[in-house]
Amino acid sequence: MDRFEAMRVFCAVIEAGSFAAAANQLGLSTTAVSRHVAQLETLLGVRLLNRTTRRMRPTDEGYAYFERSTQLLADLEETEASVSGQAQRPRGRLRLTAPIALATLRLAPAFVAFSRRFPEVTLDLVLSDNVADFAEEGLDMAIRVGRVGSDNLVARRVAETVVLTAASPAYLARAGMPQHPGDLARHICLTYHYAAGGNQAEFSQADGSVASVRYSGPFHSNNGMLLTEMAVADAGIVFAPCFILQPLIDRGALQRVLPDWRLRTLPIQVVYPTRRHLSAKVQAMTAFLTDWFAHTPWGAETKP
Repeated sequence: MDRFEAMRVFCAVIEAGSFAAAANQLGLSTTAVSRHVAQLETLLGVRLLNRTTRRMRPTDEGYAYFERSTQLLADLEETEASVSGQAQRPRGRLRLTAPIALATLRLAPAFVAFSRRFPEVTLDLVLSDNVADFAEEGLDMAIRVGRVGSDNLVARRVAETVVLTAASPAYLARAGMPQHPGDLARHICLTYHYAAGGNQAEFSQADGSVASVRYSGPFHSNNGMLLTEMAVADAGIVFAPCFILQPLIDRGALQRVLPDWRLRTLPIQVVYPTRRHLSAKVQAMTAFLTDWFAHTPWGAETKP
């Protein structure tokens, strides 16, 4: 039994959704594909697929094995390319994580443009506001706003964004416009799980004045876009990066709160585990995003 060939066939079955579709893609018979999967299950001592007459679905063990196998096969392909002198050509699977709002609202065109420039790279995009573990998630790289994570990671700043404060016109008409950061303590504020300062915000002005305030409210979430939509629905005051809030402010759905006071600036960074043996696909994505952020109109408050 060729273990790597069986692994490759199994991954093709999961990706194609059936034995027949995988067989067609691989140029094998359906019987041969089924035999490879059965041999793999025997070797591992677990069932990888649940089969019925109508459909096939991976078991929990099968899905976990698929995720790890996909990464392993991509690494093997990359190693072979390096030995054969093709290492400088970006190719293979690139598993990348990025914050939900940044990726959804801003980065989709960048990922499409990257794919057109490097058609031999397959993007596996994992969106999460949490700081994922590279080894646990099988990640090649990450795009992160603010927090990097472990000190052992390498981070390259590609842009920056500022946190804005906003609320709907209807909420402000009902509750009043805050005149000083201290007024926020008396308002309904929407709190974000991953905020670096927790529910403590520090504001500053051009003259050097600084004000720190602790805020609270009945709504708490790990998703900034949800909190923003709740603010649009008149729930209260939201704190979020300008790439989330500015379009809504421009449309009039939200109104800046305390516009003369500035909150912290957050770096947008490309992160990867090490500089050593950095793959061509990671190098290509890093260079591409650096250039894309530099030439994409983000507004004055998001330039690197």
